[in-house]
Amino acid sequence: MAACSVFKTDFPAAPVTAAATSDYNYIIGPGDSLNIIVWRNPELSMSVPVRPDGKLATPLIDELVVQGKTSIEVAREIEKLLAKFVRDPVVTVIVTGFVGPYSEQIRVVGEAAKPQTLPYKNKMTVLDVMIAVGGLTDFADGNGASILRTSEGDKRYSVRLKDLIKRGDVSLNVEMKPGDILIIPQGWF
Repeated sequence: MAACSVFKTDFPAAPVTAAATSDYNYIIGPGDSLNIIVWRNPELSMSVPVRPDGKLATPLIDELVVQGKTSIEVAREIEKLLAKFVRDPVVTVIVTGFVGPYSEQIRVVGEAAKPQTLPYKNKMTVLDVMIAVGGLTDFADGNGASILRTSEGDKRYSVRLKDLIKRGDVSLNVEMKPGDILIIPQGWF
């Protein structure tokens, strides 16, 4: 037999060095839940979901685009809008349900037990992703997997998932970046 897999991966190995930066700030996206607290104004404090169009509405604020912003940026914007109605508003925004914008979600396609999208988390590794998706199927070519890194102009890197998961070779555990797509091909035996 010439090979166990039809697909040959000529991609460089994914870099093992830290991919995430320590100054990463979570970006709000559709589906997130926000807890808005207006100090000394409990009637204006509430939990609201971010709508699919990336906006939210609260009392005294008809529509506010929050997608693509940090919680601090949203809090300052709400303060500016409430200043017309409330003297010196102090607003805190806490993200309580995490989905994130589509551009930052990690996508897992192919022969994962449960292919899906995952919200990116700072310092997230490929092992974290594989645990979240339930591992590999029996038909996966785990060592033929690759990461498509959209933040680097769709550059592809090879990852050896079978060796990482089945053999416990943690030296193959690499950090994910926002927007990465993990592609797990089917093996042919």
